[in-house]
Amino acid sequence: MAASSQPPNPITQSADYPPARSAAVRRGRQLEYITLAWNSAEGVAALVAGLLAGSIALVGFGLDSIIEISSGAILLWRLRAEADPQRRERVERRAQRLVGLSFLALAAYVAFDSIKGLMLHDAPRESLFGIGIAVAALIAMPLLARAKRQIARQLKSGAMRADSRQSDFCAYLSAILLGGLLLNALLGWWWADPVAALVMVPLIAREGVEGLRGEGCCD
Repeated sequence: MAASSQPPNPITQSADYPPARSAAVRRGRQLEYITLAWNSAEGVAALVAGLLAGSIALVGFGLDSIIEISSGAILLWRLRAEADPQRRERVERRAQRLVGLSFLALAAYVAFDSIKGLMLHDAPRESLFGIGIAVAALIAMPLLARAKRQIARQLKSGAMRADSRQSDFCAYLSAILLGGLLLNALLGWWWADPVAALVMVPLIAREGVEGLRGEGCCD
């Protein structure tokens, strides 16, 4: 019988990597590639729509996508360390801290953007293209976040769990964007969008602090 020409897979042949864990790693990588592709397209579209409409809210949504891209790249780096258990633990801790920093960057930007909007009385401007982007994110991001949480539990990865929260916050911010557009159009509540975003800041910052401390349960 001819020997197989394919090299052995260190993940599937190691005792530390049963088939279920190997499948979880592959699925995790797929989810992060989806994250990178989605947020790259979403970020460019939101920035273009925001600049054309003069909407600070849409521009902020696009910048949030850029932060999520960095989080996805960090998780790909984390998942590539799976073949070495000792390196995996070290990279897991670093990845969780880096994702925590991305949360703090997001919290700082949302706070700055919201306060500036309140001070300038800047209402979110209507953009059908921007509304479409927000609706798509509101549908897709919760599904992506749930899938990432499942992988986080299987791998017992706090970094993956934190990254799933990034997707959650993307969905929340898209809901805030839509709500702000509707409330401004129907009731003239121009301040609803920045106030709602400010409410999110402590929640986002708490996730960042937990990430820096290496906290966050995956069970």
